Amino acid sequence: MPPILNAQNISKRFGATPLFQNIGFAVHDRNQIGLIGPNGAGKSTLLAILAGEQEPDSGEVAFRKRVRIGYIRQISDFAPGATVRGIVESALSRAAVPEDDCERRLRETLGRAGFGDSGISISAQAVTLSGGWRKRLAIAEALVADPEVLLLDEPTNHLDLEGIEWLEGLLQSSSFAFVVVSHDRRFLENTTSEIIELNRIYPNGLLRIKGSYSKFLEDREAWLEQEQRAQDSLRNRVRTEIEWLRRGPKARATKAKARIDSANALIAELQDSEARSRSVSAGIAFDATQRQTKRLIEMEDATVTLGHREILRDVSFSLTGGLKLGLVGPNGSGKTTLLRAMTGELALTAGEVRRAPSLRIVYFSQLREIDTSLTLRRALAPDSDAVIYQDRVVHVASYATRFLFTGEQLNQPVSRLSGGERARVLIARLMLQPADVLILDEPTNDLDIPTLEILEEALIDFSGALVLVTHDRYLLDRVTNAVLGLDGRGNAVLFADYLQWEQWRESAPERLPESAREFIAADSGPDSTASAASAQKKKLSYLEQREFDAIEARIAAADEHLRHARSRVEDPSVAIDAAALTQALAALDSAQAEHDSVYERWIELTEKIGG
Repeated sequence: MPPILNAQNISKRFGATPLFQNIGFAVHDRNQIGLIGPNGAGKSTLLAILAGEQEPDSGEVAFRKRVRIGYIRQISDFAPGATVRGIVESALSRAAVPEDDCERRLRETLGRAGFGDSGISISAQAVTLSGGWRKRLAIAEALVADPEVLLLDEPTNHLDLEGIEWLEGLLQSSSFAFVVVSHDRRFLENTTSEIIELNRIYPNGLLRIKGSYSKFLEDREAWLEQEQRAQDSLRNRVRTEIEWLRRGPKARATKAKARIDSANALIAELQDSEARSRSVSAGIAFDATQRQTKRLIEMEDATVTLGHREILRDVSFSLTGGLKLGLVGPNGSGKTTLLRAMTGELALTAGEVRRAPSLRIVYFSQLREIDTSLTLRRALAPDSDAVIYQDRVVHVASYATRFLFTGEQLNQPVSRLSGGERARVLIARLMLQPADVLILDEPTNDLDIPTLEILEEALIDFSGALVLVTHDRYLLDRVTNAVLGLDGRGNAVLFADYLQWEQWRESAPERLPESAREFIAADSGPDSTASAASAQKKKLSYLEQREFDAIEARIAAADEHLRHARSRVEDPSVAIDAAALTQALAALDSAQAEHDSVYERWIELTEKIGG
């Protein structure tokens, strides 16, 4: 069967800037494709071309006859006055669905999108919905027409973690093919079976790898290594040819002329290869004050009531240097409210917030407040043409290049920057402020994967306290050493990591266990989760209980390993062989250390239960 859609030799440019040139892109039945690439590579434009909403400058897109294509744009906007029901009914009408099947399909699709369980009426106006529910409605609008291929442009934007997991389940069980543009690496890992990276570094403009996102990373690394070896070989050949050319060969001879032409072709090939492989990345690094104060922010019985709704109830914790705390919970559960209460921007209804004297808090708001009429120059340096970065005076043009901005962009208004570029401006401004506490509320929106990876490393290296709100589970796992889960009913619970929060939510979604009603943070950063668990009446956490349940098997294995290592040392044939004896003694030391470690952990867990 022919592909659902097939783009051949398509090119697109905006002004003088080419997005992509002569690329080929085919989608077959049941393909599950993740489309990635740096900002500006043309991912959204390519998706719009595949959807038939834009025309390429050259090349063509062939569609299977009577193909049904669903297209979910990055921003989910609906006409004023349009209701949830009306939007889906219009989609059914456009798809020419038989009238006697419309109501069934409408209710089934909206039910799958979660509207039936959310308390949101299908007669509600779409403009009154939150960003997450507008995104769900956009997905329902596309699904109701029963598409053969679904094109999704950053569908996880505005969805909370529960919504992302819902979308993952929908795509995992789908019978249609889909192409999804996303910077959410965990989402890509969970939903796609092949990855396409749109990037000028590749000779064909893209790299397509079958397999999961992690498999793509492995194969891309292998490709880059192979490309580097080929480039090194080519560079050596070019060096030889240049030396030959310098000796001034006479071009009248046929063989000499052919070699001169060949040498020039090799030089051009090397220049093209080096130009493609030349990449730049944002230089992100946050500056900590190196403050020695142990407790930076303490909240005691913090309660916040807005209107008649209790957003937070009796939340108590201490934020200490080195603690990297992730905040998770459904949209509306109070994550941003908690951040505003921590900074003093929002007053508590009851309870107390204590902050260390002269505390420096740097806050990245998800609202991304920035005067878009300012030029990039003035957004970075309001009063001069220099900034102070890590106690050094740096010219604003030089500082801007750290964030991939060109000299021409300095005098352009911020309003002309893309979402990802505006996020980089805000991060650049934050980096100019040394911080005791770094608070980031959804910093990853609009950032491409290369920039996300650099942001991760910067947050890992940051020595102060960090509070991070993000829907990027990969970032949470890599950066945080504790997770505070908000259940949407005012309660807050501490977990070791995001996985533990997920497991708790699935096993006890309706109520908090008595042992987890209060969040008590650690006295020290990296050991925060252990200290907090100890403070919770010495009861084992979920993961500790699982570890304790399996520890007898680990003890038995360690005993057997040690017994085998000892018998190896006592073997007469080993004792007379110096090399073998050295190896056996090293193995015995390793087995003894493993044995002691397992028993020490068993004692720790036993003492917790007994405490």
